[in-house]
Amino acid sequence: MPKRVPTATDRPPGADESEDAPAHGDAADEVVTAVLTASRLLVAVSARSLASVEETLTLPQFRMLVVLDTRGPMNISRLGEHLDVIPSTAMRMVDRLVTAGMLDRAPSPTNRREILISLTTAGRRVVGEATERRRAHIARIVAGMPHTQRAGLIEALQAFTRAGDEPLAEGGHNADVGW
Repeated sequence: MPKRVPTATDRPPGADESEDAPAHGDAADEVVTAVLTASRLLVAVSARSLASVEETLTLPQFRMLVVLDTRGPMNISRLGEHLDVIPSTAMRMVDRLVTAGMLDRAPSPTNRREILISLTTAGRRVVGEATERRRAHIARIVAGMPHTQRAGLIEALQAFTRAGDEPLAEGGHNADVGW
């Protein structure tokens, strides 16, 4: 039998409403559901944008290119951390992208034992073209939104991306965020 979640009416008289965790949990669950639903749309937009530029590239491989484009060259351990994969998985992805001509490996100028992974011109081109196509798809979706809801969406998505430590997308402008 599922455990019953207390409601606001279960609070003892005089209890502070800020202690009402289930009500906050319900609101958080609505946010999670809305973000999950929106993420399906955004993943579909990303997949279509990427397929129109480079059919053989997977979304995880593209994410690797984007991380390197936004954060600069890095070693395999740090790259794996940013992608939340183990170094051996990151290395296999790097191997494929080096073979495809999108990534390069070179010794670090400050530590010759460390190898830095960076984008090639071809990798940078793929990121730029896919991002521009994605921007155009998203612009069409935003154009279909009521004007009165756009400002709230901007604020909410900026807070969401800050919480997820994602740098501002190229071409974006945000005076109150230090990106």
